[in-house]
Amino acid sequence: MVTSNVRKCLVVLAAAAELAATGSAGTQIQYATGQNAVPVYEGWKKNPDGSTTMVFGYMNRNYEEELDIPVGEGNRFEPGDADRGQPTHFFTRRQMFVFEVIVPPDWGNKDLVWTLTAHGRTDKAYGSLMAGYELSDIVIRENRIQDMGQGGGEPNKPPTIALAGPARRSIAVGDRLTLAVSVSDDGFPTPRPRRTGSGGAQRLPKPNPVTQAVVKPRPEIGLSVTWIQYRGAGTVTFDPASPPINAGSATTTATFTRPGTFVVRAYADDSVLTAATDVTVVVSDRPR
Repeated sequence: MVTSNVRKCLVVLAAAAELAATGSAGTQIQYATGQNAVPVYEGWKKNPDGSTTMVFGYMNRNYEEELDIPVGEGNRFEPGDADRGQPTHFFTRRQMFVFEVIVPPDWGNKDLVWTLTAHGRTDKAYGSLMAGYELSDIVIRENRIQDMGQGGGEPNKPPTIALAGPARRSIAVGDRLTLAVSVSDDGFPTPRPRRTGSGGAQRLPKPNPVTQAVVKPRPEIGLSVTWIQYRGAGTVTFDPASPPINAGSATTTATFTRPGTFVVRAYADDSVLTAATDVTVVVSDRPR
């Protein structure tokens, strides 16, 4: 079955990334800093217009250091445009289903190669349209939810998210930028309180792929909104990072520690499928 093949591919990719992080299968070495980020190809999805969406993630081998790798020689795609909307800010550890790249119907058998270089090491991910890499919502659910029975068979659709206001903003260092989104969902998978097994272990959804470094587990499976730093070197603080949803709207504030151009991203997450919207923020020095 295609689903089984894809599941095996994702398991192999995750295992390979973890092996790269530890150095060997029998030696569990944890590095706080100084390690690189490994790009990962997650698989592909066919679109109604004949194009294909390739999905990528990554493994930041550090346990504490978040990496900033600008688009360029150290963070590029080929062939074609080096910038395919990939992140330049990398959270720690394994981040799945982070971003998507659409390729045209005539893409054929070519590989779309993502190259990352950090701390002196270069790794590549090869995006391919091989049948075994086809993704489905079932595969994504099984990779994101620890309790395999949760939401099984429900007709789940991705949530929707829309930004309130312009997609490009300007602000000074230290000032608070208000960000608001409207979100909706089909109600699936059905929200349920967290459950515990016989040994007391919590059965929770795995965190949002690119926000697991900053978001605490939610008390139940259901729709949530989370803001993250997607591009830009410096620290972005969201208050709160995961704001409550009231009447379909969620609002937070962001502050920036240094000038530059940043991209911040909001994810709507139903615990299985996600949708995202971005804001480009130009941050200037505070006048003296």
